[in-house]
Amino acid sequence: MQYDAAKKSTGVAYLLWFFLGGLGIHRFYLGQTGTGVAMLLISIASWVTVIIGIGLIGLAIIGIWWLVDAFLIPGIATRVNQDLAARLGAAAPRA
Repeated sequence: MQYDAAKKSTGVAYLLWFFLGGLGIHRFYLGQTGTGVAMLLISIASWVTVIIGIGLIGLAIIGIWWLVDAFLIPGIATRVNQDLAARLGAAAPRA
C-alpha cells in the first residue's frame, strides 16, 4: 500500500514535462533534485539575460535538454519505482 501511494507516474511526469519542463519541474517530481535545480537556474538566468542575447544560448541548452528528457522519463520513473519497491521490501518485516 505504501508503494502505491509513493510510486511515480510516467503520465504525470510527462504532463509536468510538457507544461513546466523548461523549469525542470518534472525532474523534481521524479526525485532528480540536483538536475531539476540546474534546469531551473539555467532557465531563470537565460530569461533574465535574453535581452542582451546571452540568454539565447541558455534557452537553446534548456530546449535540447527538454527534448532529451522526453526519452529519459520512462527510464527514470522505472528506476525510481524499482528503488522504492526495493526499499519497501527491505523494510518489511519477515515472518
